[in-house]
Amino acid sequence: MQNPTPDEEILEVVDKEGRVTGLAPRSELHSNPSLIHRVVHVLVFNSKGEILLQKRSMNKDVAPGRWDTSVGGHINPGEEILAAAAREMREELGVSGQSLRYLYQYLYANHRETELVSSFTCVYDGAFSFNREEIEEVRFWPLKKIALNLSQDIFSSHFKSELNNYLAKNRYHGR
Repeated sequence: MQNPTPDEEILEVVDKEGRVTGLAPRSELHSNPSLIHRVVHVLVFNSKGEILLQKRSMNKDVAPGRWDTSVGGHINPGEEILAAAAREMREELGVSGQSLRYLYQYLYANHRETELVSSFTCVYDGAFSFNREEIEEVRFWPLKKIALNLSQDIFSSHFKSELNNYLAKNRYHGR
């Protein structure tokens, strides 16, 4: 294990089923795809069926300036998955008290990292007070518009994976 900086996140290392096998600093987890860590995603839809995407700040180390999943973040050591999703909704969008519905779990891997993703959804039309240090902009997108722009280099690979999982597991009505 690398020595973390004093303010670096320490996260749980898990197996493919989500059982905790140890702890490691974020920098090690984001540079060693053999180590799996847990994250949550929340897909926020409005009442028209459009999905909220966040445009990541240019100072983010992963996917800067790319459109990404409505909400996404690490699960803290010992934290329940649903509690992590609710916390991330508050921290990233300033939204609390929403009823979150569990969707599914999947492994996401690239050359840098491997994540065990637990995805939730909710319907919310309301106002957002997003974290401007992490997020440049938020906007609802019709799924058709996302599909038309998937070949452009504007979406994070994390979001593309999430979208593929969502469309494979849920009925898509072409909104």
